[in-house]
Amino acid sequence: MKEGFDSPWDRQHMKKIAIIEKIHEDGLKLIDSHPDYEYEIINDVSETNLMQKLPEFDACTLRVSKLSSKILSNCKKLKVISRHGVGYDNVDLNYIKKNNISLLITASANASAVAEHVLSLILSLSKKTLRYDKEVRSLNFKANSKDIQTIELLGKEILIAGFGRIGKSLIKICLGFNMKAKVFDPFIDENIIKSFGGRKINNITEGLSTCDFLSVHMPLNDKTRNLIDYSKIKLMKKNSIIINTARGGIINEKDLNKALNENIIFGAGLDVFTNEPIENDNPLLKNDKVILSPHVSTNTDECLSRMSIETTKNIIDFFDNKIDNSMVVKL
Repeated sequence: MKEGFDSPWDRQHMKKIAIIEKIHEDGLKLIDSHPDYEYEIINDVSETNLMQKLPEFDACTLRVSKLSSKILSNCKKLKVISRHGVGYDNVDLNYIKKNNISLLITASANASAVAEHVLSLILSLSKKTLRYDKEVRSLNFKANSKDIQTIELLGKEILIAGFGRIGKSLIKICLGFNMKAKVFDPFIDENIIKSFGGRKINNITEGLSTCDFLSVHMPLNDKTRNLIDYSKIKLMKKNSIIINTARGGIINEKDLNKALNENIIFGAGLDVFTNEPIENDNPLLKNDKVILSPHVSTNTDECLSRMSIETTKNIIDFFDNKIDNSMVVKL
């Protein structure tokens, strides 16, 4: 029982938050600082367990686990889901819309971490960092260096597909490397993109033929699924690089693997996959032209702290009727 709550009546009026998969302790400390809230961490995210546990909670946080209509139909008390991140393709949106369950995101916490991860992939691929590391460890040192092609960022053009907070953070970094930037985002005004130093394009194919780097920052939906397929990749330069830190499924993985094997593009960096964890038979696992990371672009200690705080603060602000509208998903 929390300090200040010493009667059963008080306990009945506490808000209960389910922490589905553990989050950074700083977010939990924020809940602890509010005596009218309590939480329970749920590590068993199986459908059976969530169906059994969630009905007793007023709110829940959510990382990568799925909340299906089958699970949610048991949650008559649930008023709000607070995503530990910005994507929400793991939530049954039709169900929560019909049942008036609000969905919140951490709209401002992860932008810099993801943008930095994009840059790390761009640099690693451009400079063939992993290949050089392997050469040195194999005691080849410079024996094969003449056969290893690397490229510079100076003066190169990046196409940023999706211009939310992450895209805006990324363009600042790229301009710092004296790169040029085009932006594809039908929902962002041209003047806003200009103010960040970019140039808006109205059709993604228009940018693919001229860009040296493509970085994807879109949600996964019916319009974006398989947006980047073989026909689109064939439009790109031979020395171009594709980066995806948004959602798996936006880039067709089989088509990407085929394009890499046919030397249509220089390389690719993926932090997200159509199926996660990645399947054992995914051909990209054996392709040395792609760098893979396990959906961890936000996994810096600083970002995880910010995200956990924003995730739990969103719930508290929601019940206090002072939630920032930018955190609310419009369903």
